[in-house]
Amino acid sequence: MKQKNIIFYFSDQQRWDTINETVSPNLCRLAGEGVKFENNFTCQPVCGPARACLQSGKYATQVGCYWNGIPLPENTKTLAHHFNDAGYQTAYIGKWHLASDRLPGVGLHCEKTAVPKEKQGGYQYWRAADVLEFTSHGYDGYVFDGDGNKLDFKGYRADCINDYALEFIENRDKEKPFFMFVSQLEPHHQNDHRHIEGYKETVDTFKSYPLPDDLTFLRGNYKEEYPDYISACNRLDYNVGKLIEKLKAEGIYDDTIIIYTSDHGAHFKTRNPEYKRCCHESATHTPLIIKGGGFEGGHCEERLSSLIDLPPTILSMAGIPIPDDYSGIDLTRQINKTDEKRDCVFIQISEASNSRAIRTDRFKYEVRDIAPMGYAHHSSNAYWESYLYDLKKDPAEKHNLVKDPRYRHVRQELKYLLLEQMSLAGEEAPVILPALIKRRK
Repeated sequence: MKQKNIIFYFSDQQRWDTINETVSPNLCRLAGEGVKFENNFTCQPVCGPARACLQSGKYATQVGCYWNGIPLPENTKTLAHHFNDAGYQTAYIGKWHLASDRLPGVGLHCEKTAVPKEKQGGYQYWRAADVLEFTSHGYDGYVFDGDGNKLDFKGYRADCINDYALEFIENRDKEKPFFMFVSQLEPHHQNDHRHIEGYKETVDTFKSYPLPDDLTFLRGNYKEEYPDYISACNRLDYNVGKLIEKLKAEGIYDDTIIIYTSDHGAHFKTRNPEYKRCCHESATHTPLIIKGGGFEGGHCEERLSSLIDLPPTILSMAGIPIPDDYSGIDLTRQINKTDEKRDCVFIQISEASNSRAIRTDRFKYEVRDIAPMGYAHHSSNAYWESYLYDLKKDPAEKHNLVKDPRYRHVRQELKYLLLEQMSLAGEEAPVILPALIKRRK
């Protein structure tokens, strides 16, 4: 049986609700040929840890990359290593975010310089920067090849990163299958400008684009940033269309599996002082489309899925054995089983807080420890209940029910479900205490 090519197309900070005919017609067409997962969630709503989960197949606390700026351990067997062993060509293009240390003056720092060969995760073809937002802006910048040579680019960043992917497809060894990981930065904000940089020609088009309900009842910067955000998402979609055209021109579209998803979403400073690092749908609910490899027919999958499921799923589609220590579920085994359903997805949250959460079909439940920030430690032996949302009644998460006595039994059930998920992720069972209730005077 001929091995399929696999393209993993990864955006940064893209909400699930940006996949529609207005913003993303090419992705909608792709979903019409494959499967669109309506309830997909990140397992870690921050850039570096989410990428570590993808490359390692393990939760962030298991692989040790639970904050931004913790390098992927050099003994990690990445997706590239598995595909290299199986005879694939492997390529990584775009943002890596798994090489530099977070502490100034400690360890390796390559935020603006080339990632050393031994830190490139085993990928054979390399057109990347460790922290792409430090080597580029929305327009213009640079990446590096695998030998550390600087490659300048001019034009909109998403277009230029996509062009490196097209270059690889054109110059690949046509006798071998390939696994290509395309890691775009859009629609992530530009750190030094504190502003999202959309595609200039279309930003005005989206100035009247409707704001999501989960933002508008809270303070944030969505009014200023959302047109650029949607413009950037739309330009990503344009580039996915260009990639599909290239695959068809090369005669390999039908032989190529395409996976499209994002590391986390964006809440536009409504839930904390930045864009992510919280349990809310705006930060954790992400798009997922898979075309090929058994995912066909334009089906919309309502069952829960997670970013942590993608490493075993990718290996399974390539016929590569899944390591025993992988944490996710192989979605190829359940996609045709209508009766197979998981209870929840598990989310580890760090940096803004040290938190754990689960998302069921109906409820969102989060606990956090007492520290005001999550940088001091990545786990705790005691957590307090912090959020409970009934998503059936309150999809915009306006009403926190964590202190509502009518939901006491729900919190109890969810607490034990969360403890089970923490145990499966290798965490020691903590004490989970009720939220502190202020006494009335």
